[in-house]
Amino acid sequence: MDKNSIIGLLLIFGILMVWQQMTAPSEAQLKEQQRLQDSIAMVEARPDSVVAMPGTQANQSLVPDSVRTQQLQSQYGEFASAMTGSEAMESIENELFKITFTNKGGKIKQIELKQFKKNLDDDKTPHEQVPVLLLEDEKNKFEYILPLNGAAGQVSSESLFFTANGSGNSMSYTSQLPNGGSMEQVYSIKPGSYGIDYKVKFKGVSGAFVPGTEQVKLNWVNYLDKIEINDNFEKYYTSVYYKVVEETPDYCSCRSNDEEITSERLKWVSHANQFFNTSLIASSSFKGGKLTTELIEEEGSEDLKKLTSKINVPLDGSNDQTIAMQFFAGPNDFNVLKAFSPDLENIIPYGWSIFGTINRWIIRPSFEFLNKYIGKKGIVIIILTFLIKMLVFPLTYKMLYSQQKMAALKPRLTKLKDKYKDDQQQYSMEQMKLYREYGVSPLGGCMPMILQMPIWYALFRFFPASLDFRQAGFLWADDLSSFDDLIKIPFDMPDIVGNHLSLFTLLWAVTTIIYTYYNTKHMEMGANPAMKYMQYAMPLMFLVFFNNYASGLTCYMFFSNLFNIGQTLITKNFIIDKKKIEDELTNYKKKPKKKGKFQEKLENVMKEQQKLNEQRQKDVQKKKKK
Repeated sequence: MDKNSIIGLLLIFGILMVWQQMTAPSEAQLKEQQRLQDSIAMVEARPDSVVAMPGTQANQSLVPDSVRTQQLQSQYGEFASAMTGSEAMESIENELFKITFTNKGGKIKQIELKQFKKNLDDDKTPHEQVPVLLLEDEKNKFEYILPLNGAAGQVSSESLFFTANGSGNSMSYTSQLPNGGSMEQVYSIKPGSYGIDYKVKFKGVSGAFVPGTEQVKLNWVNYLDKIEINDNFEKYYTSVYYKVVEETPDYCSCRSNDEEITSERLKWVSHANQFFNTSLIASSSFKGGKLTTELIEEEGSEDLKKLTSKINVPLDGSNDQTIAMQFFAGPNDFNVLKAFSPDLENIIPYGWSIFGTINRWIIRPSFEFLNKYIGKKGIVIIILTFLIKMLVFPLTYKMLYSQQKMAALKPRLTKLKDKYKDDQQQYSMEQMKLYREYGVSPLGGCMPMILQMPIWYALFRFFPASLDFRQAGFLWADDLSSFDDLIKIPFDMPDIVGNHLSLFTLLWAVTTIIYTYYNTKHMEMGANPAMKYMQYAMPLMFLVFFNNYASGLTCYMFFSNLFNIGQTLITKNFIIDKKKIEDELTNYKKKPKKKGKFQEKLENVMKEQQKLNEQRQKDVQKKKKK
């Protein structure tokens, strides 16, 4: 290194030393910084010390006002004054619900539904009950992300303290924004309605918001707690539903974590439980959003799912503007939801396509009509079961008639079986010829049952989704929307089984076995003997599945079996003429017959297969001789 380089480095070092001395804080400034750091540490150690509980004043003595002001001013500038205050609660109510608000964020703190109760999971009969609450979880959020001038980044409305002003069935919350602007949230309710008229009013937007702001983001986070004892249903019938303008409503997956992002205009977004929902409906429309559901699998957690809706709320560009919306907070009552907003009734999980159509427009109206005059839900189920059985009786009659024709052929099939007992393939061919000869189809008894499946599956979705069955008792069941647990199991069982035995499910399984035995004792099972045992194994396997299912459905299935047994006995013994069937078979045998192409091909395939089997046997015998 030469002489000039050394001199340059010494000059640079000297300049740095002089600059450090000139910018170093004085002793008084060092003490003030230390005092601020100590105060901040005290705040972090006591995070709740600056938030008042309802009806109390926050203990501010631990944090000097000057420190708090400096902290807020450094982050939010002139907007800092809106960040300080004490939390206080206000409420309004009608005969249906009571809404509690907080001035911290100017939002709904919780909603109590007066006409519905939550059963506690206890061993008492009847269960101990508490009110049903919505939006009550402390982890919930309902915040607008505001792009404010003079703030370090965007500000959440939940950080603001609003000034409350109540009058009759209305509450308003106002908070001052920078440059003379303000944000006001207005809530009002009407008698006899689960609706909440909701308005957000921005004043002085051009001075308060960052220039060019066209929308604000609404971040709605809702932890849905367990309300029903049977939380298996509740978990799978809980999700975010949404409606794109002029389209059919859609939803996030109910059985797994899911995310839906749309830029289309949204009419409403709903956070729905099995029997209750909180929905936000735009007067015009929202500008799309991001909707997510997250399963909560923590053992012992009272939360089922975390639902999040990040909604884009449009601004119209004016300096003063009002955004009109509505909340719905109440039960999943089909008629109430349908009258409240277009397609909102579709959040009820009746199913989609043909099954949902059957439930919404056939089974539901029928049940409501009967319930109007009878009132007892269990009796209505029995009458509805009877009506459905009468409706599908023509199909049942065809099935039973086909079974009787099969029973009439059984002696002939037995002779064939004895004749070809050593050649199963030849027996199958002769069996098909016999069916064709007498005009009998072995599938004739199956098709009517298959045609009834849409009704059965629709009912499978109807009972656990219908509010009418919630906490409605019948016989030993105290809640037809959940399992009946009359018989307790005194040891732990897998969740799929539950620590109980559903009596309706057990009776269904027993009557299914009885019905199966009587209905199939004349059927020929020689070609596949395993089918005989499978018919009896199926009810026992489904016993595990239905043990945790809605007792309204298993009640229907039990009485359906009783009606099936009664219909079978009456139809076979008193309606169907067995002699007439014999004459019909004989007359059909005499008629000339023409083979269908399919049948001819099937017989040719079976003959070819028989030849191959015979050739294989000959080859095996030749090898043995060698």
